[in-house]
Amino acid sequence: MTSTVDLGILAPEAPAQVAKFPTVPHRHAASYCGAYLEESVRAASSIDLAAVERAAAILLEAYTSGAAVFSCGNGGSASVANHLQCDHTKGVRTDTDLTPRVTSLSTNVELLTAIANDLGFEQVFTYQLQSLARSGDVLVAISSSGCSTNIINALSFARDNDIRTIALTGFTGGDLKSIADVAIHVDCTNYGVVEDLHQAIMHSIAQFVRQSRMTPSAIAATTF
Repeated sequence: MTSTVDLGILAPEAPAQVAKFPTVPHRHAASYCGAYLEESVRAASSIDLAAVERAAAILLEAYTSGAAVFSCGNGGSASVANHLQCDHTKGVRTDTDLTPRVTSLSTNVELLTAIANDLGFEQVFTYQLQSLARSGDVLVAISSSGCSTNIINALSFARDNDIRTIALTGFTGGDLKSIADVAIHVDCTNYGVVEDLHQAIMHSIAQFVRQSRMTPSAIAATTF
């Protein structure tokens, strides 16, 4: 008869599974919208607000010291990066003493396609940083998957050249989540929800920085 001996060895825990949405078909747009909003609320609750605090501090320091801030992303994340340039330049400057210098590396189609055509799409952001960025600047990289090669390359260049890094990620976070100085992660596998919340994070930081340089009476009288 064979006996078993408890050696006190525990089986490794299975990796946590990120909730999937949707999992079933919906016959009506109203039903899908309701479920989408429920998933958005759930995913929003997963955001580490301490990471948002750290990211805001990095950006406010950059804006007060005159350092440049760069943003980048692909696809829908490119639109968030471009919008970040708008809100963190014009929005933050309005009614404050700040004059932020913010550039989206995702905006110039002529430059993007020239770099991609000659050097490869994986270099479209790094190549720009090599020309534009300096020690002490900041890179905000936005990637739902956290696995885009051109984003990872840009973060790696920044890390090696004393450029501070903030990452906005979703899904598992990929390599981007682990190599950024600050990673703001959305625990969700739906691109729309992740991108919506990245936009909300971007807006909230811009508005926080702006109101931090305004008087209480000015805040009360201003529409944000």
